[in-house]
Amino acid sequence: MKIFLRILKFVRPYWKTLALSLVCTFLFSIFSGASIYLSIPLLETLFDQSPSPSMQQQTPPRNSLIPNEVIGFKQQVDRTMQSYIFVGSKTESLYRICVIILIVFLLKNLFGYIQSYMMAHVEQGLMMDIRNELYRHLHDLSLSYFTNERTGNLISRVTNDVNVVNGGVSASFVTLIREPLLVIVFLAIAFSLSWQLTLLSFVVFPFSLFIISWIGLRLHKESRLMQEKMADITSVLQETISNVKVVKAFAMEDFEDKKFRKETSSYFRTILKLTRIRNLGSPVTEFLSIVAGVAVIWYGGRQVLSTGDMKAAEFLGFLFAIFQVMPPVKELSSVSNRLQEFAAAGERIFEILDTKPSVQNDPHAVPLAKLEDCIEFRDVSFAYANGGGEGIVKREILAGISLTVKKGEVVAVVGPSGSGKTTLVDLLPRFYDPVEGTITIDGLNLRQIEMQSLRNQIGIVTQETILFNDTVRNNIAYGLSDCPESKVRDAARAANALGFIEAMPQGFESIIGDRGVKLSGGQRQRLSIARALLKNPPIMIFDEATSALDSESEILVQEAIDRLMRNRTSFIIAHRLSTIRNADRIIVLEKGKIVQEGRHVELLKQKSGLYKRLCDLQFNA
Repeated sequence: MKIFLRILKFVRPYWKTLALSLVCTFLFSIFSGASIYLSIPLLETLFDQSPSPSMQQQTPPRNSLIPNEVIGFKQQVDRTMQSYIFVGSKTESLYRICVIILIVFLLKNLFGYIQSYMMAHVEQGLMMDIRNELYRHLHDLSLSYFTNERTGNLISRVTNDVNVVNGGVSASFVTLIREPLLVIVFLAIAFSLSWQLTLLSFVVFPFSLFIISWIGLRLHKESRLMQEKMADITSVLQETISNVKVVKAFAMEDFEDKKFRKETSSYFRTILKLTRIRNLGSPVTEFLSIVAGVAVIWYGGRQVLSTGDMKAAEFLGFLFAIFQVMPPVKELSSVSNRLQEFAAAGERIFEILDTKPSVQNDPHAVPLAKLEDCIEFRDVSFAYANGGGEGIVKREILAGISLTVKKGEVVAVVGPSGSGKTTLVDLLPRFYDPVEGTITIDGLNLRQIEMQSLRNQIGIVTQETILFNDTVRNNIAYGLSDCPESKVRDAARAANALGFIEAMPQGFESIIGDRGVKLSGGQRQRLSIARALLKNPPIMIFDEATSALDSESEILVQEAIDRLMRNRTSFIIAHRLSTIRNADRIIVLEKGKIVQEGRHVELLKQKSGLYKRLCDLQFNA
């Protein structure tokens, strides 16, 4: 119920459309009942010589259980039908009945169509809003969240689980309203014709409800398992496609194929079990209904053949009505199953929406103006928690880092793998927050600065260049839809990218493929630098920006980096120490601590220092 109430918040914007759909559902049910009730005068006209007692002003038996109000309404309907239909010859009556049946079925199907369309509008709008909310919330979550979650699992929740929720909404607002209305209408007709036969048909309901409840409990558990299996399939698929080059390089096609088959086989077994449980309710309920129906036919047939308590047309009309109850009852038997699946999918969706970002804006955060003085790290420590997030300490990455970087200064950060270089610069755009200590810009704590304005002041170029399957222009002018073409060209020129861009078939409108797969590593890196140049941030971070490039590409990229660093405060992480010789200052990290600090020449003079050892290992290799 809690999940359902939370989903209702997403339905609220569509309440007018939903209300219209429910009105059409009500009218559809009324005309469905009318279409069945009209069978009685039709049969009377075709096969009897006189109107049935039901068409005349009869007084019900004294022991009738039908309320007086219902009796009065039925008598009024009978009198109206008798005065309009059974006037003139049989042929004229037949003509009138045919016209009425035509109108009733037209209205029934018209309202059914409108109801379906309006409900589809609500359902698809709901799915769109939930997916948008999930996507927006994923952007708000901290970087640490994504280190603990499989991408395929998140994709599955946004796609597959939302589809399952949609089925639950349909069950709630269509099946749980339309089908009970149809049951009530058809039972009212049946009661008006024979309350004894109607009560006899009720014997099936207690057994049906018991079976439905038992199946629903089993289904909730299996449904969540099925959704998790689908998430596993999506994860394997996403990882394989993203790393297809590695798969082919290691000739691991058969290995990945076996892994994928294992996941699909597991899903296959789970979905079969789920289907077996889900589909059990409908045939059992239908069979029990048939048992009750056969009993009704036997008892009612005796009334027609032996006692004469019912006319044949009335009995057939009763059968039409009572057997029309079966489809909605059968449909209702599956509602519990769909709602259990809905609840399981809703739980997985709200697990994401309920996750709070570990890094959040302070309620009183202020926007950041351009850097005017310095960036300062004051006794900063950082540690990852179990599983990779922050919180309970598992392994300390940084310990007691104190560092001041002046405006316009170029600071290089070096050290062995695992020394905390990337983590140090990741704290600046608040991808993570320090466990201890503070980081300030012009004396203002980062926690007191709006994150968007902070990140707008920072440009990042990493070894793993992130590009989109879009045009060259859109990758350079990322998020800047109205950026002038001249500025895009200037940024490309400054990044040494204009030459290869103009050599491409469509120039700036060329599609570069998923993650820029159609470009070389050096070309991708230069596009990334062009993007940073166009953003024109006062603070730049270069994380291994040239480590994966060949010598020629490195020269072109390094020239572009030199242009990008002009008049900017820059942090450079590099394994190739030749690229940082001209840095204003070099910070040497070891085991999360600053062990050396100074210019290239100064650090080389410290014969026993870590920097000297790193240089000797690299240049003497």
